Amino acid sequence: MVKKTVSTDVLLTNILKGIEEVKGNDIDILDLREIDNAVCDYFVVCSGTSNTQVNAIVNSIQKIVSKEIKDKPWHVEGTDNAEWVLMDYVSIVVHVFQKEIREYYNIEGLWGDAKITSIANKN
Repeated sequence: MVKKTVSTDVLLTNILKGIEEVKGNDIDILDLREIDNAVCDYFVVCSGTSNTQVNAIVNSIQKIVSKEIKDKPWHVEGTDNAEWVLMDYVSIVVHVFQKEIREYYNIEGLWGDAKITSIANKN
């Protein structure tokens, strides 16, 4: 039996759905596929307004990805203080930040060669 692998696009769609479900803000998708030695295909970066919302975004992503495509993150870290939570789905790494922490670390600036797609807030 061959393990069915879900396409990165389907995973990405479900991650975005999870973020939008709980009104995560300022969603950026960094396409790293053209960058040598990149750790994954995409970074998804978004913001929450508090540690409660950051954890709600993380939980929403996990719930939707699990329900829709039966996948779970390989690794999650940062949920204790929920200022910056990293979710590693291998082909996609999700960064959920509180706004000030996101500005401080400036992931988008560090990966300046990536093609960045910003998703407008729906709320």
